Amino acid sequence: MIKLGVNTVLFKPFSVVEAMQAAKLAGFDGVELSAIQGMCEHLVLDDWRNSAPPIKAAAEELGLELLSMEVASLDEDRLRKAFEAAQFLGVPVVNVGPGGKSNIPEDLEKAIATLQARAEMAATYGVSLCCKAHVGASIFSTPTTIAAAEAITSTGFGVDMDPSHIHRAGEKPEDALASVVKYMRHVHIRDCYGPGPSPGEPRLQACGRGEINLYGYFQALVSAGYDGPVCLEVIGGDQTLQQAQAIASESYGYMNAILKILGAR
Repeated sequence: MIKLGVNTVLFKPFSVVEAMQAAKLAGFDGVELSAIQGMCEHLVLDDWRNSAPPIKAAAEELGLELLSMEVASLDEDRLRKAFEAAQFLGVPVVNVGPGGKSNIPEDLEKAIATLQARAEMAATYGVSLCCKAHVGASIFSTPTTIAAAEAITSTGFGVDMDPSHIHRAGEKPEDALASVVKYMRHVHIRDCYGPGPSPGEPRLQACGRGEINLYGYFQALVSAGYDGPVCLEVIGGDQTLQQAQAIASESYGYMNAILKILGAR
């Protein structure tokens, strides 16, 4: 069964426990912990030995799974702490971005080499390091995703397939998925209003509000037999708790209904 989660970055003005409580109320199976320094660090990696135990206890009390963690950074020391924390928490996936700039071959080569090294380190902790195509970065499209996935040999590496970034690369995510699904271990999901570069204000990133064919995307996901986490990741300005709860609940209901129709929930 595909498991649905929400990245706690949606609830960044609030505590991680409040974010988890909101996720539970919305119906999600679990959460993706935001550990993005400078944006939303619900899991404080520099102090993870003190930060992680209350999170683990809250997840157990609420009956929520810790599906993934988003770090974004490729810094070696920071990722080592992330892998240690993930191992302690039982988090299977740590998500990062590729860095660099689009259409610069040297940047793509550097990203591949760095991801190879970091994935090898992830594997020693029993964790998967996942990277997604990102607007403006060295890996930004399906072809660059495939180039990286084919070049990286570590068993600790996987693709995080985010349809909003593929949509903004001028592709149809529902068609692109088939060529990368064999590498996928995680999905970041949100809708997208317009062609980008921004995905739109947070309320328009709620699943079903934008222009992505999310039904077709989930149909392709289910047909391919994907059974990993699908985590809502909504970025932008701070939301009130009511606003964030509405985005989370609306998105969960939309995704859950589609997956029920497709026999995957």
